[in-house]
Amino acid sequence: MSQFIQFVFLGLAVGAVYSVFATSLVGIYAATGVINFAQGSIALWAVYVVAALRTDGTLVLPVGSLSIGSEDNPTPMVLAIVIGVVSAALWALLAHYLIFRPLRHAPVLAQVVASVGLMLFITALVHLRFSTDSLMALPILPQNTFEIAGAVVNVSDILMAVVAILIALLLWAYFSLTTLGVATRAGSEDELAARLAGFSPDRLAAIVWVITGAASGLIVVLGAYTIGLDATSYTFYIIPALAVALVGRLTSFGVACAAGLILGAFQAVILWASTLEWWPSWAQTGVGDAVPFVVVVIALFLLGGKIPSRGSLGEAKMPAVFIPRIRPIPVVLMVAAVVVAVLLTSGSWRFGIVTSMILSLIALSLVLLTGYLGQISLASMAFAGAAGFALSKVTTNWGVPFPLSILLSALIATVLGVIVGVPALRIRGAQLAVVTLAAALAIQSFVFNNPSLTPFEGNLIEDPTLFGWDLSVRQGSELTTIEFSMMVLVVVTVLTLIVMRFMAGATGRAFLAVRSNERAAASVGINVAATKILGFALSAFLAGVGGCLIGYSRGQLSAGSFTVIIGLTLLAMTYVGGITSVSGAFVAGIIGPLGVGYVFLTQTLDFGKYYELIAAGSLLLMAVLNPVGVVGAVREVVDRIKERTGKTGHHEAHSAPAAGPTVGPSETKASSHVG
Repeated sequence: MSQFIQFVFLGLAVGAVYSVFATSLVGIYAATGVINFAQGSIALWAVYVVAALRTDGTLVLPVGSLSIGSEDNPTPMVLAIVIGVVSAALWALLAHYLIFRPLRHAPVLAQVVASVGLMLFITALVHLRFSTDSLMALPILPQNTFEIAGAVVNVSDILMAVVAILIALLLWAYFSLTTLGVATRAGSEDELAARLAGFSPDRLAAIVWVITGAASGLIVVLGAYTIGLDATSYTFYIIPALAVALVGRLTSFGVACAAGLILGAFQAVILWASTLEWWPSWAQTGVGDAVPFVVVVIALFLLGGKIPSRGSLGEAKMPAVFIPRIRPIPVVLMVAAVVVAVLLTSGSWRFGIVTSMILSLIALSLVLLTGYLGQISLASMAFAGAAGFALSKVTTNWGVPFPLSILLSALIATVLGVIVGVPALRIRGAQLAVVTLAAALAIQSFVFNNPSLTPFEGNLIEDPTLFGWDLSVRQGSELTTIEFSMMVLVVVTVLTLIVMRFMAGATGRAFLAVRSNERAAASVGINVAATKILGFALSAFLAGVGGCLIGYSRGQLSAGSFTVIIGLTLLAMTYVGGITSVSGAFVAGIIGPLGVGYVFLTQTLDFGKYYELIAAGSLLLMAVLNPVGVVGAVREVVDRIKERTGKTGHHEAHSAPAAGPTVGPSETKASSHVG
């Protein structure tokens, strides 16, 4: 019992971080209607600022640095804390004015990807600007202990919980007892009424962003010595925080605070239980990280209909959808260009071409599910990874030959995709993004990082052969063989053409109808639930095939092959390319992680270390300035040129049933609205 009590108190430090993040999310949602995935990244910057100041007195800025001390005489603790908290508040203020304020009337998709982009941007900037491997957090809170029922309890853990409770009380008091706070809540219901009453929703929101940014930075700075200093963990603490915020229906500061403390203690108890003899060996890793996913799903299923939505001044227009047409000549020319590129390159360049082809297939799964069906998924790389690890089992343990091995592994990913997609039957938008991101983290922790399922030395994969023809990626000194490259090209081309046919047919029209208006789609006989499940199944299958091809291209897989960061980066690149068009998937493949664009940045420009920063920055610019992506921008320019030269207007427009989008048979483009 003493050990149980001790671990309960040990979990309070992490639980306090969850609580403050969660109450901050509640405040931001009340003020802006935004679910801020970057809350942890904002706090991450603050904790490293304080660590650097207390190590050698260097104030690290996004560009450049200032000296406020030295190694022998570092910055005083209180001053360092103040600077760190202010830096978090400034990041939050910049996020409001530069990103989320311009996206106030944007569709949920743009707000979600912008939030994810900000998370990636700050995380990448932390890695670039700070010596993350050498910096250490120094203690701030008292380190003495006392005993309760034989358990040794840290005073710092109790103080962390107290600070979290005080922050929750202060936020509640601000929103309930002050004129500005009440006006903020009123504005979340009706912005126009708030403006007519003389309040600026933008200024009210800015105040909340500053308060919540400072609170998140403070709690992480106080707890860093106990929890540890890690450049990514605080970023993904946002998932447990979202889980407990949803338990409080994104409205209750008290429930979110209490649930955060309970979740932190519960995860600590699970960690303790995993060391006991009766605990199964396969569940010794990742179970605690999977708990937030379960909490998110249960909370959204039980409370999804009770979570309030923010009032709006108008409809949010979704990015235009470009319906593909299969033209034989362009297809042949594109395939021929890839063949020539493969034949004329070798080494890392050919590997980059092959990787770009594979990534374009995974990006196509995002285009299908998010761009066409309107279901925001952040778990595509988790589906790819599940198929990749399944490929190792079916080839080495079961001896399933190629290409049946790919089919079977992709079907396993499909089943997983359907399971993750079930919540989409009741929830949508940013809430669905929360579910899929929580699922991705749960899969990464429980499957990819589980030694009993994924050995530390990696999962070996048997080389593919077909009728005695060796299709392995490596032969002798050749890094990427022509045979393997051609196999990947055939698989990607065939699947892409099939998906394009789906998109241009009745299935695509049903997807667009559901994307535009689910009730209208149901009124004309479309089975909305079946359509959503089909979308998740097809998307997971495509991602699964891509994961298998990644597995074959590596020869073995490890936990680092399919991280959530890689998946989010690919989402960023898909949005940059154009998440509503097949061409956008090709662009995403070219500029995706380890693709041709990455090889160019690394080998030609020597900018490889800036890749994630460039990717996240590009995503933010696209989300704010050009939501249709590169492909959409090019097509808009072409359309303007055609209009000026009098070459448009000769195609009759058609309407997709129940969706209301306008499509043309040549450059078929559709746009839809959501209320």
